[in-house]
Amino acid sequence: MYNEDGDFTMKKSVLICNPNSGKNNKEVLAKKFKDILNDYGYEVEIIFTKYAGHAKKIMTELPDLVDLVISLGGDGTFNEVVTGNLKREKKLLLTHIPLGTTNDLGATFGMGKNPVNNLKMILEGTVKELDICTINDVPFVYVAGLGKFTDVAYDTPRNLKKNFGYLAYMINAIKSFNQKTHLFEMSYTTNGENYTGLYSFILICNASRMGGLEILQDVKMNDGKFEVLLSNITTKKDIIRSLYLLKTSDITKVPGFYFFRTDNLKIKLKETPKKSFCIDGEMLKTKTKDYEIKIVKGIKMLLPNKELDKIFI
Repeated sequence: MYNEDGDFTMKKSVLICNPNSGKNNKEVLAKKFKDILNDYGYEVEIIFTKYAGHAKKIMTELPDLVDLVISLGGDGTFNEVVTGNLKREKKLLLTHIPLGTTNDLGATFGMGKNPVNNLKMILEGTVKELDICTINDVPFVYVAGLGKFTDVAYDTPRNLKKNFGYLAYMINAIKSFNQKTHLFEMSYTTNGENYTGLYSFILICNASRMGGLEILQDVKMNDGKFEVLLSNITTKKDIIRSLYLLKTSDITKVPGFYFFRTDNLKIKLKETPKKSFCIDGEMLKTKTKDYEIKIVKGIKMLLPNKELDKIFI
């Protein structure tokens, strides 16, 4: 980058790092990132988060002159970064490098398990504008879910995730499988039409991958719509069958599943749920009978080129 006098000046970047995500040595990794970013013409400020919600606070307080903010952590860390960015008058350019357990977003964006290689791919990538969904004005980047299996992500203890990784989720999912399946009595409105039904789980998403699995097909992250998947499956036999079909066919065409795309959705539950929605792997802090899901624009991301044609129109 050159200033008005023709002199070269470094761009400014901020690395927001969650020290509790993944198993990497964050101090060593942050130093490697700093060297790489310097090579690509960026000055670097490294900030380690100290508590839940800290990344959101950091984002709201960054100066407008920052050219790139890098989230280094799990999907929940990036959710905080996006949430803080949406509160700003001037939105900053973001990117995300996964260090969590499932790293659905990183896989969606075409990243592998090596964070250094991921950073290099990003810095040679392309800026894209991403749709962000909100549920009762709380942002989520790629998924919100309620019901069977959806609480596994936030119910799995952090120490188990750190020690056993994806296996910790599987253990908790087996416990959930063996529990009685609850049906939510609900009505919902989309595109001016009203519907009612009994459902065992609700997924609202803006990505094809959730919980380490490719669940939906042909999802575009900037088409102005989000995907909704409802299910009324309750028996263990049908759950096993649906998990098998998830690997072999289009889940939206399996009996017991109901799928649509929309840019507006209002949900009214007959009773307040015992457990909260899961948003981007974390627990939505408020529980109510009424939920409204919308899309907001204005978040730009620097992303690897690898999967762009697949996930953007």
